[in-house]
Amino acid sequence: MSRNDAAPGTGNAPPSRLRRLLSLLYVQCLIGVLAGAATGWLWPSFGADLKPLGDGFIALVRMMIAPVIFCTVVHGIASMGNARAVGRVSLKALIYFEVLTTVAMVIGLVVVNVVQPGSGLHVDPSTLSTEGLPPEATASHESLSAFLLAMIPDTLLSALTGHEILPVLLISVLFGFGLNAAGEAGAGITQGIEKLSRVLFTLIRWIMRLAPIGAFGSMAFTIGNYGLDTLRHLALLVGSFWLTALFFVLVVLGAVMRVNGLRLLPFLRYIKEELLIVLGTSSSEPVLPRLMAKLQHAGASKPVVGITLPAGYSFNLDGTAIYLTMGSVFLAQALGIDLSLTQQLSMLAIMLLTSKGAAGVTGSGFIALAATLSAVPHVPVAALALIFGIDRFMSEARALTSVVGNSVATLAVAKWEGQLDEERAKAVLRGDLPFTAAPEDDHAPEAQAEPTPDANPEDAEEPDPRVAPGADREPVPAAG
Repeated sequence: MSRNDAAPGTGNAPPSRLRRLLSLLYVQCLIGVLAGAATGWLWPSFGADLKPLGDGFIALVRMMIAPVIFCTVVHGIASMGNARAVGRVSLKALIYFEVLTTVAMVIGLVVVNVVQPGSGLHVDPSTLSTEGLPPEATASHESLSAFLLAMIPDTLLSALTGHEILPVLLISVLFGFGLNAAGEAGAGITQGIEKLSRVLFTLIRWIMRLAPIGAFGSMAFTIGNYGLDTLRHLALLVGSFWLTALFFVLVVLGAVMRVNGLRLLPFLRYIKEELLIVLGTSSSEPVLPRLMAKLQHAGASKPVVGITLPAGYSFNLDGTAIYLTMGSVFLAQALGIDLSLTQQLSMLAIMLLTSKGAAGVTGSGFIALAATLSAVPHVPVAALALIFGIDRFMSEARALTSVVGNSVATLAVAKWEGQLDEERAKAVLRGDLPFTAAPEDDHAPEAQAEPTPDANPEDAEEPDPRVAPGADREPVPAAG
């Protein structure tokens, strides 16, 4: 018998299994994270210089986010039938976002008051300075009206060239409604947008092959620039924040999954590659396009995914919500400021606003905390200098929690809308239907169109004649 004909389990089998293992993206990302941490520890100066590797990868993905969201949201709305279906999905998503964000903040508030990580530091406020903080942290922060006006881009196309998600969502929703109202005139454009989204996901699939390099550079910079010793300072805050975020994911989000007939741990295994990318880059933005494809593959309808997941990146940042309450009360404890329950609740109300629109990029949670402190008189903004050095070690937990939270939110809204193929979702989470890089048919239930306003009353319960009964859904472009 030749070497090439060796029986399974002997000869070339172990190298073959090793090659298959190394070909998996999550294994490559894990190697990148570990290698980056080792490089930053052994050669701090060299590790700090590798920051452009991580920045470059994030920049490549960010340039794709606006067009991917535009194509997905527009095609989703155009295929839903009418505005009532879109409005219902959006309303349910926003209600879910507010409830879960509030729960996350309350949990953070309880933990920081029980653990009291800042007690005993006795920091003199007069010794604090805003020198060395990023300019965004000390800038005057926008009012509610300015925040809402910032959602409106200068032109229809300028939103696609910026880095803000909310303006993209606005023009996508408007354009989707326009195509829906145009009837046959918009049908060809809708098909063209769906085909364009396939091209964009192909580009995303190529870019994601660079994720291990980006994770390596980002982790090497973090350890090389701040050092492992940084974790010893204020370690109680870092540790309690990570444990609180873990509690929120396993208990709160786990309960949401259970209520909707699914299990959290299999779902976490399903998105393990995305979680490792987030851990390495400390940003949730790089995995947005891929998460959209994976959630559709898991049985959620394309319209619900296209509306809920991108909106969650601005309105449902659970990790940032926990960070805001714990960070602000920690700073008050460090300065010896005794915040009453009323003062803490008033800060929580402000945080419900300042946490919105903080995109899932590194440092956005820190800027949101600065916005919170600048809006309340209790804690000086200069106190941010106390946690600026360790903020990077909490940004990973913020991003990881928010990614899981938004993914669970999408599945929950899809279930409540009747737009989740539960049997397919369970099969996917069991591993029976693995996610592949090649486009495939999505068997999630098609969004049901509402009866048109001019329909006869006796026909109100009939399906929209424009939607063929039992028609297969559009194939889903899956990023690899």
